[in-house]
This record gives sequence, C-alpha cells and structure tokens, in this order.
Amino acid sequence: MLEPEFMRMNADRKSREIIIGKLLTDYGFLSRDTIGESRCSRPIDLLCIGNRQKQVLFTGAFHGMEWITSLILLKFLDELCFSVMTGKNMCGVGVGAMLNQRGLAVVPCVNPDGVEIQIHGSERAGNYRELVEKASKGDTLKWQANAAGVDINHNFSANWDKLKRLELENNIKLPSPTRYGGEFAESEPESRAIASYCRAGNITHALAFHSQGEEIYWNFGDYNDPEALKMAKILAYSSGYKIAQPTGLATGGGFKDWFVEKFRKPAFTIEVGMGENPLPISDFDDIYNKIREMLVLAVII
Repeated sequence: MLEPEFMRMNADRKSREIIIGKLLTDYGFLSRDTIGESRCSRPIDLLCIGNRQKQVLFTGAFHGMEWITSLILLKFLDELCFSVMTGKNMCGVGVGAMLNQRGLAVVPCVNPDGVEIQIHGSERAGNYRELVEKASKGDTLKWQANAAGVDINHNFSANWDKLKRLELENNIKLPSPTRYGGEFAESEPESRAIASYCRAGNITHALAFHSQGEEIYWNFGDYNDPEALKMAKILAYSSGYKIAQPTGLATGGGFKDWFVEKFRKPAFTIEVGMGENPLPISDFDDIYNKIREMLVLAVII
C-alpha cells in the first residue's frame, strides 16, 4: 500500500504520476488509460478496476484549488486494490466479488492545467500564460478554471441558458479564475473528455468530488428519483455529511447536473472537508477517514 508520505504531497502532475506509477506497479489488475488532454496537452488519466462493461464513475479536481480530491480518490483506489489483492474486506464488504459485477472508473484529475496553475503559478499555463496573468491579476492562489479561464464545472449543457443569464447578472463575461462557463457547452477539451467517456460507456451512477462544505447534492431539474434520494441518504448517513441544494451560480452547467439530465441516472456532487479552499494537506487524514465508508458504499449501492 501507499506509504503515508504519498498523502503529504500536493497533487500536481509530478506527484500524481509518482502515485499512479506506484499503484500500477503494486496492482497488475489496475488499468490506466487516457480519455483526453487538457488545453495545455496534459493527459486526463482514467484508472479502472473490475468490470469494464458496467461501471461507477468517480471524478475529482474539476477545480484547481480542489486538488485534495485527487489524493482522496488515489488513496481510495490503493485501499480498494489492496483489499482485492489480499481477499480482505473493506468496511465489511467483500470488494473483490463486488467489482466483478460492477467496476470502478476513476478520473483523479479532470482539470490538470488548473491544478498546475493553482499550485505553481501562471508559468504552468503554457500558451495561456498571458490570459491567466490578466484574469488572475497576477495571483493564482484562488485559481479554479482551466488554462483558458473556463470553469470546467460550468461547461456542461445542463440549464445552459439560465447559467449564462446568471453569469451576465454577476458581470461574468470573460475568462476568469472561476465561474465563467465558456462560450458554449463542452467548449473545453476537459469537459468533452468526461462527457465522451460517459456517452460511450455503461455508467450506472457518477460521483463528482469537490471541496468544501461536507455536503451532498443529488437532484437536478425535475429529476427526483426516489432511488437516487435513497442512495444520497445512505451516503450522507455513512459520512455524516448533509444533503443540500446548491444555489445561485452553482445551480447549472455542472457535470452532476448534466449526467442526471442526459442519462436520467443518479449522480452526486460530494463537497469534502470544511474550511477555505485550497484545504490544507494536514486535513487529509480526517477528511479521508470520515468518508472512507461512504466511498465503499458509493461503489456498491
């Protein structure tokens, strides 16, 4: 299993590559693919375990400041794979048999450029450096968007027209560190990569991990499936998180919203941790331990 120091690193591309390399070395049954590339041509990794024909999808780091979610997903994969390899239960669940029936697909970092920019500054934006410096006014500590200044979790087609009206009402008209949804839905390679994978596969349900707030969002528009609500309640009970409703500019354009609207299947936004983004790495153990059981249940429910 991963040594504790792996979970003390930031989640930039170099660190993720070290962790993923270790996982692939330790667990020969874990597969790695690339589902697309970012604006700056950084690969968007996909890690899969179990049944590839029927999967649950976990996604993290849609936003630059929220890179701790990448580490959470990689840590969970490590524990899951170790349980499969050793035949041990995880949170009382025999995960090996479970994954033969329904696999897990993990995209640890949907927005690799945004993470690099937030951690290392505008020099990691390549050809978009000038745009990032202008939009951020030289301070990328609060950078959430991709290298083109588009918020990936506002770049999906759900409630698109309403979202654009809200942006205009809030004077969001140009590339920005956050909240700007782009010129049109799926204008960005990052959002297209995730959407294409969902369209091509058999995803039973999807979870998008963000920070912070210890909240779970589950419904969208007229989608109020009792089974999806039941799933949300299970996730909430196991983690102590509360079921909530997003408001304002958080009510459209998101991946969870799009997945629900497009496929009429359950999808959840999980806001991990409490505090101010970027959450400090010192919070990692507490966050992970609180949601560990929820992560297992999210695969099997």
